[in-house]
Amino acid sequence: MLTRIDHIGIACFDLDATADLYRRVHGFEVAHEEVNEEQGVREAMLRVNGTDDGHATYLQLLEPVREDSAVAKFLARHGEGVHHVAFGTGDVAGASAEIGGAGVRVLDAAPRPGSMGSSIAFLHPKDCGGVLTELVQAAGPEEDERG
Repeated sequence: MLTRIDHIGIACFDLDATADLYRRVHGFEVAHEEVNEEQGVREAMLRVNGTDDGHATYLQLLEPVREDSAVAKFLARHGEGVHHVAFGTGDVAGASAEIGGAGVRVLDAAPRPGSMGSSIAFLHPKDCGGVLTELVQAAGPEEDERG
């Protein structure tokens, strides 16, 4: 059902400065950047590596563009750092239903649009060992830079 770690989401105050840090220290380059108005964030996907199934693993940098966004609220409470862990799946709706059936609260009633054309759903951190967890179904290879 869950096939890989898709990305680690990192909340930051300054996306450009944080991306530069990861470029200088680790050699990671920005593979994709966009603004997600629904979530109130500017985000950058930094490709870490590829996997045997042709999918990449990313660091996702998240900078709020609105003070009422979940990432802005996270930064106000916790400061910069790891915001969530995202697992890849071939069927985000099916994975959400199966995980929800196991008693984990799924925060999205239906999958919603995510980065790079993906479909996503979030799981409640209180049901996942204190970790906000995202499920990600990548877009098709012709539409998606993920691999």
